[in-house]
Amino acid sequence: MSSAHVEAHQSHHDHHDHHDEGGGAPHSTLKGYLTGFVLAVILTAIPFWLVMGKVFGTSATTAIVILAIGVVQIVVHMIYFLHMNGKAEGGWTMLALLFTLVLVVITLSGSLWVMYHLNHNMMPTEMHDMRNMP
Repeated sequence: MSSAHVEAHQSHHDHHDHHDEGGGAPHSTLKGYLTGFVLAVILTAIPFWLVMGKVFGTSATTAIVILAIGVVQIVVHMIYFLHMNGKAEGGWTMLALLFTLVLVVITLSGSLWVMYHLNHNMMPTEMHDMRNMP
């Protein structure tokens, strides 16, 4: 074999090894972890300030804003600390996350539906109806 052929084969082999390194999972740095930490602290401090400062007039508005910030914080944790993306482990991590989210949505919505209907159908409409109950 000629030395040029060996070098071309070695170069192709090195490129292939570098491409498969880490199974496609991103490698984080100290800067990435610090960025995630600072974002997590900010996204924790904002809801605390919203509640303690009574920024919004109604508690429903405050709750909706806090839930939205919570969703953003979940995404920050998944990206910066769990290193989740569409390429990690051939996409299986993302597929497992989507499956989990579907199960959680089905479980929560079904539970809320059952509790609402139990409350609606089982509770007396008037207080005087309670006096007639056994």
